[in-house]
Parts: sequence; C-alpha cells; structure tokens
Amino acid sequence: MKLIEIELKGKGKATAELDQRNPNIANEFYKILPIETKVNFWGEEIYFEIPLELDDENASASSSKGDISYWSPGNAFCIFFGTTQPYSPVNHIGNVIEGLDLFQNARDGDRIILNRKQIII
Repeated sequence: MKLIEIELKGKGKATAELDQRNPNIANEFYKILPIETKVNFWGEEIYFEIPLELDDENASASSSKGDISYWSPGNAFCIFFGTTQPYSPVNHIGNVIEGLDLFQNARDGDRIILNRKQIII
C-alpha cells in the first residue's frame, strides 16, 4: 500500500492511497515525491504541474469525487474534490481516503506539499 500525505500549508492535511488503475504512472509519480508547489483550480478540482512527462496509460474522460489523477497534456497532478469532470481524459492513480473536505478551503496560490506517508503498524 502506497500512501501520500497532502498538506495545504496552514490549513491541514489529507491522505491519499495509490491504486492500480494506472500502475506505471502511479509508480513514477511516487518516485518523484516530495513535491511542493502552488495550487490552481478548475471548478472543484485542484491541479498543478509536476516534473513528470508520461504518455497516457489508461485515461478516463470522467472522474469521481476523491480521485487523484495525472493529466498528460499539462504534466499535471489533479485532485477531484467535487463534481467537476476533467477538461480532457486523465489517468487516475488513486483516491483521497482521509480529509477530502480540506480542499473546499483551498484557494488559488495556496502552497501544497505532497510526501510519501509512512505506514505505522
């Protein structure tokens, strides 16, 4: 199980779990963590450019609330926290499993940090 901690600076943290819908992209994404940048919005979606340039693996034209995805045309990481659908097909790599409501409080330009999250047993 690969978990990601997503922190909105000064606002809180959420947790996402990678899945097998696009395993190659998910693995490549996990390798480049940590990432710190600023958020942008498309409706109820947060997105930002990441240092990853990959072709689509199993792109989907739709999303569900909580999906985290890679958008290849913009080399972007996306967090779908509402009903907004992708601008164009995205590669889903996981889901937010804790703290999804955090993103309702995000604003353009907020700092966001993504890290690997350690599993404590």
